[in-house]
Amino acid sequence: DVQLVESGGGSVQAGGSVRLSCAASGFTDRIYCMVWFRQAPGKEREKVATITSSGSTTYYSESVKGRFTISLDNAKATAYLQLNSLKTEDTAMYYCAKGDTMAAGPNYWGQGTQVTVS
Repeated sequence: DVQLVESGGGSVQAGGSVRLSCAASGFTDRIYCMVWFRQAPGKEREKVATITSSGSTTYYSESVKGRFTISLDNAKATAYLQLNSLKTEDTAMYYCAKGDTMAAGPNYWGQGTQVTVS
């Protein structure tokens, strides 16, 4: 079974940085996408960033563009999300997910990691 395990969340002051990791296991496909979502209390889930398995294509939501960076280490089967210049409105539960393509919805989800910006 595919498993996605996020880590790296925590509490950080506004303007600070944090790096989230998503360790993936249990799959053999070479072509896939990794996606980071977030959801704040009372708000809809937002797709934050996406990266293809080749690393050649990325997507960022307007709210994080220029501040967040998604990356993928295929050798470690781990996706990362570097969060810089954090704002209080970035406070949310962050989830990583895995899908077949950027257009398709994710097939697998992690359990989430909380980021709190104060």
